[in-house]
Amino acid sequence: MSPRTLGIAALVLAAVVSVGIGGQSLTRVWQIKNEVETLERQIAGLRAENAQLQAEVAELRSDPAAIEKLAREKLGFVKPGERIYKLPPTRGGQ
Repeated sequence: MSPRTLGIAALVLAAVVSVGIGGQSLTRVWQIKNEVETLERQIAGLRAENAQLQAEVAELRSDPAAIEKLAREKLGFVKPGERIYKLPPTRGGQ
């Protein structure tokens, strides 16, 4: 083989290797971009949930009726003299 042919073959080989490595890098960049977008959506959801919880905390700190409602619904508290009637669940959603 002539030196010129050897030089061209080396350039072609270098180009093929470069494209192969570059393709893998581009694939990884695309994967990372998708991961970042997913994480940004999760962050947005968590920020919305945090804002809702902060509003609930503020309401509980300032509104006694909200505290009573939460105590009744979540903890089953009743006022003195009240009676609670628990009915059995219906069959088949009736």
